[in-house]
Amino acid sequence: MQHTQQATEAPPPGRSGIRRAFFASLTGTALEWYDFAVYSAAAALVFGDLFFPSEDPLTGTLLAFSTYAVGYLSRPLGGFVFGRLGDVIGRKKVLIATLVLIGAATFLIGLLPAYGTVGIAAPIALVVLRFAQGVGVGGEWGGAVLLSSEFGDPRRRGFYASAAQVGPPAGNLLANGVLAALGALLTEDQFLSWGWRVAFLLSGVLVGFGLWIRAKLEETPVFKAMQAEESRPEAPIREVFTTQPRALCAAILCRVGPDVLYAMFTVFVLTYATDHLGMSRGSALAAVLIGSSLQIFLIPLAGALSDRVNRRLLYGGAAVAAGVWPFAFFPLADSGSWPLLAFGVVVGLVIHSVMYGPQAAFIAEQFSQKLRYTGSSLAYTLAGLIGGAVAPLLFTALLSSYDSWVPLALYIAVAAAVTITGLSLGRDADHAVDEDTRRVAHASEHAAKVS
Repeated sequence: MQHTQQATEAPPPGRSGIRRAFFASLTGTALEWYDFAVYSAAAALVFGDLFFPSEDPLTGTLLAFSTYAVGYLSRPLGGFVFGRLGDVIGRKKVLIATLVLIGAATFLIGLLPAYGTVGIAAPIALVVLRFAQGVGVGGEWGGAVLLSSEFGDPRRRGFYASAAQVGPPAGNLLANGVLAALGALLTEDQFLSWGWRVAFLLSGVLVGFGLWIRAKLEETPVFKAMQAEESRPEAPIREVFTTQPRALCAAILCRVGPDVLYAMFTVFVLTYATDHLGMSRGSALAAVLIGSSLQIFLIPLAGALSDRVNRRLLYGGAAVAAGVWPFAFFPLADSGSWPLLAFGVVVGLVIHSVMYGPQAAFIAEQFSQKLRYTGSSLAYTLAGLIGGAVAPLLFTALLSSYDSWVPLALYIAVAAAVTITGLSLGRDADHAVDEDTRRVAHASEHAAKVS
């Protein structure tokens, strides 16, 4: 009875604590996605020539994108290892570890000698470091979502959880901005020789800033309550697979469409614009930069909107638009007009924002509180295997085989249909349970401070 009374009277975390958690989630994820995105852009623009030399440019591009896929293939390992630890030892410790891992891997990529210097050792080392990047990202997302959402009101989870969702476009904006600046300031030979390395070496400074922010945070109130009540799971991975298979399936499938769409409009569009349309690297990057800058504002707006309307319906409506838009985008891009290309990319990323903003909250709500880090991480990483990992490779192969944009548009439409299937399998949030857990969490934190 005393515990219940404390749960009712204990004050919630202050607004400053919620803001710090939101900012830490956003900035940390943005810094990690800077590392991941700078690799993606370099794979499309530089790595084919430097690490996979071939007389056929298409072969070099395919091999470069294969290392891009390795970053997705390694994510499940990060999801399994760090997702489990997040539910057992806490969110904060895991998020510091993932930031260090991905930052170190990115910094070392900037120091790698090219194929012409060390031969086959160069692409092997590149693949190993890309694998390490993927492991770090695989363990990051679930914790970043919970870091912000577990401090906030569950009825505003769409907005709070969107902090982690802003990370990818913010990191992508920063990565492409750095590469675009280097491309403008340096000659082509300078950029290919050493300029691209600067973008990777900057990771050391950025990760240091992210660590400073995260080290100052406390553990989330929900995990403190789990510790106080000794309710942490003993085998969270097994429990997710055995007790919540439908939730896991829904969370995995709902991610496929957004992943494929994002790969199209931030990664493959660079290759399509430069190699297929004959545009300059700078103009292609500029289109992506414009769309990514808008996403920084649109994603939290979409997350907040999903708190006011049915989250699944908003997400599903955007998925329908995602399946339709490519059939308009490619004719616009093929006109050869940069303004039309930029318009097409921006609309594509706006549609992605409306799906991506509510996505984190929707996925977290599929799982019970004590399994949310594990379940969310597994869904995020396993979805990457059938979504973002293979998308650039399939886009490149389809365009090479058919010399037409139609198969690419059909592929995106199928991915959108998969997302709609996942949403139909999911469930809406149970705010009564969430608010009860929140009261217990606040009570435990208040009792710890009093004692």
